[in-house]
Amino acid sequence: MPLTFEVIAETLREQIRSGGLKPGDALPTQAELMREFGASSLTVQKAMALLKQDGWAISRPGKGAFVAHHDDADDLDRLDVGTARVGGTVARVEALERALAEAVERIADLRARVEALEQGGVRRG
Repeated sequence: MPLTFEVIAETLREQIRSGGLKPGDALPTQAELMREFGASSLTVQKAMALLKQDGWAISRPGKGAFVAHHDDADDLDRLDVGTARVGGTVARVEALERALAEAVERIADLRARVEALEQGGVRRG
């Protein structure tokens, strides 16, 4: 019997396969999925992580999770769950997510430096 996070992930995959959710569409929010499935936030997070790992979804910080774009719609039908192979899409998404995470870290570092300079003022001696 599948675990709840697997049921949530498979339900969303089926909505994507059937065209109910199309590439670029927003996925239901964590709160919506928690209500719909009677699941905890951790369970919903695990389902979303599984969808992202397998190339079905991507995150946009501050915006939510969205259906991933695929080079070929047939790739979704050939998805080998657990191996994260979708015509190279997963690797590209992961690379972009890593680059985005690094950029966010650099922005946070620069912001902290600017704030420190503003708080300390400019001192000339």
